[in-house]
Amino acid sequence: MIKRFKRENRGECEREWRALTLLAAHAPGLAPVPHSADLEAEHPVVVMSRLPGEPLRGKVLSDQQLRALVAAVSEMYAAVPADVLAEVPVRPGRQHQLIAQIRAWVPQVRSRVDGEVGVAMDRGLEWLARSDMERVGRPDVPRVFGPGDGNLANYLWDGTRVRVVDFEDSGLSDRPFELAEITEHVAAWVGPPLAAETFLSLFDLNTAERARLSECRKLLGSYGFSSCPSETRSHPVTHRERPSGKPPDCTTFLPEVIHRAGFRARTDHELVAFITRER
Repeated sequence: MIKRFKRENRGECEREWRALTLLAAHAPGLAPVPHSADLEAEHPVVVMSRLPGEPLRGKVLSDQQLRALVAAVSEMYAAVPADVLAEVPVRPGRQHQLIAQIRAWVPQVRSRVDGEVGVAMDRGLEWLARSDMERVGRPDVPRVFGPGDGNLANYLWDGTRVRVVDFEDSGLSDRPFELAEITEHVAAWVGPPLAAETFLSLFDLNTAERARLSECRKLLGSYGFSSCPSETRSHPVTHRERPSGKPPDCTTFLPEVIHRAGFRARTDHELVAFITRER
């Protein structure tokens, strides 16, 4: 399989190649086998093996599939030895970047919405103001290797196990943030919902990780809430596919987005409740 990148996305190509080589060395079989890369080409390219399997996005996961998903992400988080992980750069899209984007987008969107949607935005900003998310530099939780993308389409079920693809945003991270990426990603809302609480209950998190997970879920949920574009169709646009710095066009916001994207798991009221409730 040949994966080509735009010239301006050279960093994504480098992260993809780094992830594939690390996982090939420390978790063989979990991800595509890296064959070659040309990181200096005008259009950088990575050549890798093609993995069999069906994406888990939009499916009702059996207990076997859910446990296989947990096993795959757990193996990935633990794969890279500490001394090697120390040399891996922090992944993009971490909390401070998301908070900055929320603060940039919400003022541009807030005047277009009212009712419970507007209340949710206001409460989201109020929560940010009283949380420690902006003040915490390096969370006091164990470091792991993270894929940087919670889209369930990147997790392939082959009938026996789950394998992982797409590492453009991978890097140094922590389990709570990466798990929140999965449970709050739009892919977990489209079609049959991911059984998020059951999924998360299968991880043995320590006290600090559980506290951070709650905060990260609210942050990622608020981010997704503030960045829903009205142009979303059956394959929702994610923040990684939108031009950097471009605010969302949310003229009709959640009700229309939900209708166009085919959201069935969460109504606009449920999304608002999800973001504004204490958890």
